Amino acid sequence: MADLVPVMSVGELEAFMEREFPQMRMGADTTRIEAVGPGTAVLRLGFSERNLRPGGTISGPAMMALADYAMYAAVLAHIGPVGLAVTTNLSINFLRKPGPADIIGEARLLKLGRALAVGEIAMWQDGAEDAPVAHAVSTYSIPPK
Repeated sequence: MADLVPVMSVGELEAFMEREFPQMRMGADTTRIEAVGPGTAVLRLGFSERNLRPGGTISGPAMMALADYAMYAAVLAHIGPVGLAVTTNLSINFLRKPGPADIIGEARLLKLGRALAVGEIAMWQDGAEDAPVAHAVSTYSIPPK
């Protein structure tokens, strides 16, 4: 999918999310879109105490939210601002116990069709790209035009 060209920039995606989903920023959400590229989107889940679970690890729900948001950003970056594109499947494997640090999620589109988008999301702690903490696969439904 390296031949895909994004139709939305990081700034346009962030503005869309702020306009359409302002509730995401409630409660000091620290997830930000860092980059979009051919078939990809990179997001950062900034470290926050609220995302820790007992034992000092980043919680599974926080990483699942990062995976879902990264895939949504990748899809929208390539189809435009379609608010009704929705997750139809998300499967995640937790690979390592992430400590209290930022988590980076990179979504990569595997298929982008008229009705469905399929992708994978690799997640790692900032500075530790060689040791993924989680891997997810996701499918999005794209509404008809």
